[in-house]
Amino acid sequence: MFTGLESPVHLLILLVIILLLFGAKCLPEMGRSLGQGIREFKEGLNTKGEPKKAEGERPTAIEEKEQPKHRDEPL
Repeated sequence: MFTGLESPVHLLILLVIILLLFGAKCLPEMGRSLGQGIREFKEGLNTKGEPKKAEGERPTAIEEKEQPKHRDEPL
């Protein structure tokens, strides 16, 4: 039933159908977002240790408990 699906004629027909459904303007945006998602996924797999934090992001409650508290004022 699905033999020959990878033939050039079938792939061309499939490409035309996708182009008609999504439009020529939307396809590059979809490809770009898909590529960015794959890149972020691979980067997440390759990083070891703590995940990166955005600048200005506050530590979570668990991270606050783990850090020793320093007192600036005398007791």
